[in-house]
Amino acid sequence: MAPPESPLTLLRAHARHAPWNARGLASHVAALVDAAGVRPTNASARAAPSARAVRFYVANKLLDRPEGLGTSATYNYRHFLQLLSIKIRQREGVTLDGIRKEMRELTGDALERRVAQFLAPVLVTAAPAAAAHDDTRPASWRRVGIADGIELHVRDDSPAAVDDTVVALREALRTALGRTEIR
Repeated sequence: MAPPESPLTLLRAHARHAPWNARGLASHVAALVDAAGVRPTNASARAAPSARAVRFYVANKLLDRPEGLGTSATYNYRHFLQLLSIKIRQREGVTLDGIRKEMRELTGDALERRVAQFLAPVLVTAAPAAAAHDDTRPASWRRVGIADGIELHVRDDSPAAVDDTVVALREALRTALGRTEIR
């Protein structure tokens, strides 16, 4: 039997899902913080981040600026770590001003180690399930009909494959199509 992987290695495996748009980043982080039971102590902060929260954190210099602008903005592994760290620190009762100060002083390695250490129980518990999805196997995809001739494809091992997220994506796309009268 192979030795268990370190939480740091398991956390780094999430980098393969990057890049994300704001909604995808929020969804990916939400899945992890939910599994870890992260709940902020401040009643005004939400446990799971949203795309709107991601944009708010960028505007308030808690997250680095993404690549690109507007709907074409993409977020990478560092943004993923920053957003996880924000949620973890909110759970510990740190204010956004305090988090902003910490983010300026924190190197990427220190940020990654802090997040991996906090999420270690979740990462290690989820590792056997993740190992069952051997990367050499073909990915399994779900096809979601949006409109005539338009489909959304969601890989089953994606954090966005949760039914509520798929429904939200489908409805958002249908709404967007309705605005352009392509529906």
